[in-house]
Amino acid sequence: MPDLRNISRPVREEMARFEAYFGKTMESEIPLLKIILNYIFRRKGKQMRPLLVFLSAKLNGTITESTFVAATFIELLHTASIVHDDVVDDSRERRGALSINALWNSKIAVLVGDYMLSKGLLIGIQKNSVDMLEIVSEAVQSMSKGELLQLQKARKLNIREEDYFKIISCKTAALIAACTACGARSVTDDLPTIQLMKEFGEQIGMAFQIRDDIFDYESNGLTGKPNGNDIREKKITLPLIYSLEKSSRSERKHILNVVGRKHKSRADIDEVIAFVREYDGIESASRKMNYYRDQALSILDTYPESEVRRSLRDFVYYTVSRDK
Repeated sequence: MPDLRNISRPVREEMARFEAYFGKTMESEIPLLKIILNYIFRRKGKQMRPLLVFLSAKLNGTITESTFVAATFIELLHTASIVHDDVVDDSRERRGALSINALWNSKIAVLVGDYMLSKGLLIGIQKNSVDMLEIVSEAVQSMSKGELLQLQKARKLNIREEDYFKIISCKTAALIAACTACGARSVTDDLPTIQLMKEFGEQIGMAFQIRDDIFDYESNGLTGKPNGNDIREKKITLPLIYSLEKSSRSERKHILNVVGRKHKSRADIDEVIAFVREYDGIESASRKMNYYRDQALSILDTYPESEVRRSLRDFVYYTVSRDK
């Protein structure tokens, strides 16, 4: 499986500079906000999204300060969305650490997320990057729509395949499409190129989210059992959707009743997982994930061979083969 260390090689210097560049945006003179922003910054993840911005930029031109601005937009948006999502989902942990709403409270978490979004808007105005700000603003709007649609469907447990794809297109795919579109926009004014890179990001985003949803039904290394978090939260994702489509009416009704229970035992979760495995839900979802992977790769094939293109190909393969 490709690893991010090798994937980042063509932009390693830029990524190192970006850490300091982004760190400056996480500064504040307000003591509480300073503590919280520092906590977030020290627990930053793999930085896959800024990496995608820089690789997309370098594929289409020469990286400039506009690319650093674009990556900052994206990282602020992504981090704010995580903070807000944890409030919506009442999540107590994020990447093995306590969430902002768990450490402080939901009101503070919402305000911190709002602060980060507004910081991105302000940077866009100060750096005269209205065009990239438009791309990011569209992504924010799309992500909000997707979250609302997911909440609406989750209440009634009536998420169909088309609903699922609309939700992940609005949420995960919109953000990753903003990465690739902003990366391209930071180095070129050519609209067809920017649109092509946006489509590239959309395909990666769709595959990325399906991979995330498959995790819930796969055994993990700690307990040997799937975690079943989506099932606990009444989230109906692609492996379950495909399995429900293949099952009888009575089985479908029973499984939906189990998923809909407010308090689910480990036995309830294991029953749903066994159901998905019986009807090859993981395999069906994997085939769809690989379809989006191949769509992304076909877009890359329109570019000449280069080190950056190879890294982006590896990024696509990493998206669908990662184990966390």
